[in-house]
Amino acid sequence: MPDVFNNSVSEFLTGVPFFTEVSRPSLDKLCKASKTETFLKNESILTKGDVGDSMFVILEGHVKVHEGNHIYCFLKAGECFGEYALIDDQRRSASVTTVEKTNVLIIDRKNFVNLIKTDTGFANGILSVLIKRHRELDIIQERLASSKKDIEIAHSKMSGLINGAMDAIIMFNQNFKITLTNPSANKLLENDDVLQRNVLFFFDDDSADLIETIVNNEIDNDTINQFLPQIIKVIGSNNTETLNEGTISKYGVENDYYYTLILRNTEDRIRAENKINQLTNQAQYLEEEIQELTSGYGIIAENQNMKAALNLIHQVAKTNATVLIHGETGTGKELVARAIHKESDRSDKPLIKINCGAIPANLIESELFGHEKGAFTGATASRKGRFLLADRGTIFLDEIGEMPLDLQPKLLRIIQEGEFDPVGSSETIKVDVRIIAATHRNLKTFAKEGKFREDLYYRLNVFPIEVPALRERGEDVVLIAQEMVNQFSKKMGKLPLALSETDKTLLIQYHWPGNVRELQNLIERAVIVSKNKSLNLPSIIPLQTNEETKTTKPTPDKIYTAGELASLEKNNILKALKQTKWKISGENGAAALLKIPPTTLASKIKAFGIERPL
Repeated sequence: MPDVFNNSVSEFLTGVPFFTEVSRPSLDKLCKASKTETFLKNESILTKGDVGDSMFVILEGHVKVHEGNHIYCFLKAGECFGEYALIDDQRRSASVTTVEKTNVLIIDRKNFVNLIKTDTGFANGILSVLIKRHRELDIIQERLASSKKDIEIAHSKMSGLINGAMDAIIMFNQNFKITLTNPSANKLLENDDVLQRNVLFFFDDDSADLIETIVNNEIDNDTINQFLPQIIKVIGSNNTETLNEGTISKYGVENDYYYTLILRNTEDRIRAENKINQLTNQAQYLEEEIQELTSGYGIIAENQNMKAALNLIHQVAKTNATVLIHGETGTGKELVARAIHKESDRSDKPLIKINCGAIPANLIESELFGHEKGAFTGATASRKGRFLLADRGTIFLDEIGEMPLDLQPKLLRIIQEGEFDPVGSSETIKVDVRIIAATHRNLKTFAKEGKFREDLYYRLNVFPIEVPALRERGEDVVLIAQEMVNQFSKKMGKLPLALSETDKTLLIQYHWPGNVRELQNLIERAVIVSKNKSLNLPSIIPLQTNEETKTTKPTPDKIYTAGELASLEKNNILKALKQTKWKISGENGAAALLKIPPTTLASKIKAFGIERPL
């Protein structure tokens, strides 16, 4: 097999003038999209008049370019022909026939154009070569054609390629005077008459200094071709500022050098990335999530059970102790975490939340600790994890009981040593993060069953806080419901609504299996369908599914029917009413004697049809 194939076609192309400015990775892509073919001696490769759809690179052998018996030139290995077919579909202007056995690389127009569109490095390299040819028409004339018509055609095609480019192309000389621009550049500069103007005048100070420094540092080098190390801010003639990334290249002969600046507007992308970073660092992205249960209502607590929890919040907030919040789903554990963070010395730093049960097991490690580019399939860029975002602040690990077992040692390491390694990185990152965890699971039982690390449980359970269920908070449910009614009424543009005594009784009697989250959903629905300043909660709240605890002492071994229990409760209420002379509320009222809310007693009196005797 010929040496050229042993060295790989892409390596061979680095020495072909048409591809000298194209990077090796881009050439590899080109070769994968192209094919090689072998032609025998005196075999026709192209015929004049054929429709062109590809160009050819001679890998090995020798061909002649001719029209009939008239030979224009001979081409050998490393030279190309048919380039113009890459940018138009004009018919071939000459025939090409082999002089000896010849191997060629055939580059299809469709694949070439696709690379121009998708590979910026490839496009920049090809443009640099074409621009050189554009400036060195005498060389083009010697190598491709001897007639003025051929030169004009070449110039027209080169100009068409430059003018059709969506990137801004700006050429300037050693004195920074603009010598050529394409329409995209004129649009970027907001000026159609920029020739011979100083290109630096269109940049801000930092960008102008960068371009000037690069040019001055490369005076002794014949060529340069590099990506600009920072974003270039262009200030148009109408004072419009845009952010751009790009490349700069240098070409010329002897002491006559020119520079080509290719800029791509990335203003929208850069601004979007900066906004995302800002929102992330400030933890504002949490506000865009679906609001949890009482997230907009604060902690309302008149009940002693909830007041006890609030007292624990005040005690632990100013410390850096790890907190484990227990409570049923929907009780407001995140609200407790926010209260702790707000009262802490870290309140000016972010509170970062992550729900360990809502993220797939194969992604949660990356979410928590971040990853490096290429760490796994789909990791196209490095990413900061939630722990790094929470540095010097607080992280709230909701549903900690759902964290995968194999990830728990990494969390334990952060608690003990304050450090972790991002996925795919050997670098150890130190962080100062306060951890607040929450769960509706019994982690101690989980630990005994091998579903949760016991050492991690004890590390998290430094300061436990139990959030009581809504059914255990007495008349707090009425206060919370009224606040929610006020909020939803204002949000929906409805007149102020007030809870009736019947509404309050229903709210207190209902079991609330979904806790505050369920209350929020039902109140929102009630406000939506409300009419004539009435909430009509009886049609919204589900039917009662569990009885109030009976106050009558049962007879040993006696099994009571539902009717008998109702009769016993009715009689017990009658006894209390008679004893308090039918006084329902107040210190000496029947409700206090029965140890139930007055609204509940009133509801029961109505349900049992109890009437005060005349």
